[in-house]
Amino acid sequence: KGMATPEKATITLDAMKMLDPRRLKPDSVETERIITVLDETIAKLELSSLIPRIITSLDRFADMLGPEITNSLIEHQKLSNEMEHLLASSEEGDTMRAEEQRGCLCLREQRLKCSVRNVLRLLLANPSLCQALKYEAWARESPAEVFIKAFGEFRNFMLETLLTSPMEEEEKIQFMKDISLQIKKNTEAITALQAELAAAIQTQEEEIHMKDNVIKDLKNGMQDLTTDCKAGIQQIKQEGEKQQEEELQASQARCAGLQQDIQQLGAQLNALVLEHRASELALRKRKSRVEMEIVNWIQKYDTDMGEKQAEYEEVDAAYTEEKAQLSLLMEKHAVLLQEYSQIEEERRIRQKKEEQALKELTTKTLAAIRIQAFWRGYLVRSLFKSKRKKKKKGKGKKAKK
Repeated sequence: KGMATPEKATITLDAMKMLDPRRLKPDSVETERIITVLDETIAKLELSSLIPRIITSLDRFADMLGPEITNSLIEHQKLSNEMEHLLASSEEGDTMRAEEQRGCLCLREQRLKCSVRNVLRLLLANPSLCQALKYEAWARESPAEVFIKAFGEFRNFMLETLLTSPMEEEEKIQFMKDISLQIKKNTEAITALQAELAAAIQTQEEEIHMKDNVIKDLKNGMQDLTTDCKAGIQQIKQEGEKQQEEELQASQARCAGLQQDIQQLGAQLNALVLEHRASELALRKRKSRVEMEIVNWIQKYDTDMGEKQAEYEEVDAAYTEEKAQLSLLMEKHAVLLQEYSQIEEERRIRQKKEEQALKELTTKTLAAIRIQAFWRGYLVRSLFKSKRKKKKKGKGKKAKK
């Protein structure tokens, strides 16, 4: 590697200064205005890319945004949903309504653009809110991030173009030509080096060919060694197969014993199942008898209540008749009538309480019957489980002996 000359170092430094965008600063009012417009556009793009994320979490940002911005975002969401619905219907619809759907799409598109501009105007009026939303909102979607990055590169390109003078442009072109000439020289040098490399590779291949002959001799010796190893492996394999056959016979004998034990346990299981089914059938019959008794009690209760209702209606009719007769003397016997009304009310309340007590007694009786039935079933199942455990323990002790 050769040392870099001072001339080459000067050219490289000038090129780095020429192509470095960080050294570019606006030097005129027009340039500053153009760059300001591009920066404001980037800020608006960043805010507009956050609008879908803010709408999905509108409850979270409602206090921060305020009612006016929240209402604008809700209206924007409605317009977006309508736009998506129209696009979906236009894909599924026929060609007859294409013109009508195209007109509706254009109108919705204009309204959506106006809504975006309105939301951006309200957000940009509060810089602190914009800064807070950039920190609070989630990351942007990848297409929006790519577009914003590309627009930022376009802004830097425009700045570089506006700040590059014609003389600097010519210097840049001359610099690119010098680089092309240098690349051409380097290519020629690389070609010469590749030729030298090919010659060296050929010499190395000849040496490798000589080494291959030595490797062949070593392979022949290894083949003889492999033959001897195969004979030993074959003998070991035969001994292993013999031992495997013996172990297989012993394993088959153990499996036969285990199969016999499984058959015995299966017979015991079937006997227990039959026994439990018989007990379950007896319990079901008892349950049906109890249910029939409950139905009979309910019918008897309905009959008694019907008789009492008829009796109550007769008493009520007699009371109505007496009340009609006493209506003529009501002015003279107001005090007695008031006492009679109180007595009648107490009688009605007492009768109602008696009916309610009778209903509660019936309900409690039915509940007690069912609880007793379930408890007896539980006792029977517990008894069978304890017997089964005792049998299993007895069998385990026999097997250990």
